[in-house]
Amino acid sequence: MPSTVFHVALAGLVACTLLAEEFDARALAVVGGATVFIDLDVFVGWVVIGAHRAAFHTLLLPAAVGAAVYYDTRVRERSALRERWGSYGVRVSWVTVAAVTLGGIVPDATFNGVNLLYPVHDQFYAFDGELFYSTDRGIVQTFVDIEESARGSTSETQFYTGVDPEPNSTGADVGGGDEPAPERIFPVVGNGDQLAVVLASVVAVAGRLRRSQA
Repeated sequence: MPSTVFHVALAGLVACTLLAEEFDARALAVVGGATVFIDLDVFVGWVVIGAHRAAFHTLLLPAAVGAAVYYDTRVRERSALRERWGSYGVRVSWVTVAAVTLGGIVPDATFNGVNLLYPVHDQFYAFDGELFYSTDRGIVQTFVDIEESARGSTSETQFYTGVDPEPNSTGADVGGGDEPAPERIFPVVGNGDQLAVVLASVVAVAGRLRRSQA
């Protein structure tokens, strides 16, 4: 599955592209920290079965933040965000929303799935298909198929992680008593494509940071 390292790498690329002159270490920390936060719903899974990839992976979260930023900066006569942080704060806020969506939620939606509209609609969806052009069939896409993409509710769908290797039961303690402790695996990169993205992000972010400090 996509690791937190991979999510942060994608967020870094989004930051490099969209922050423009507002790119600096502080802005990068905000964008990266918000993206990491999305994966912290694994800890909610200790208490609520199925909460990982649901509680914070819902698209309603960035949508709500985006709506709040829009209201504050475009609708209100006086923007609290702009008065405190200026145009810097406004741009960092919008880029954070984009990074959380594209770097934090979308990658997981293409691998095993996320609960896109939780808690309004409790259903995991996975868009792990392909898109290609065939000389016989024309353009073919298998990403979006409601019946095939649906993967069950939080009570039916749990994900094994290094933090929560036994997600079918609540509580942080696993492998107690005479039972051997389960193996905990913390992924860094899952394949060559992810490694290429991480390396590209490291180079891009390092280059932008160097320029911003010059």
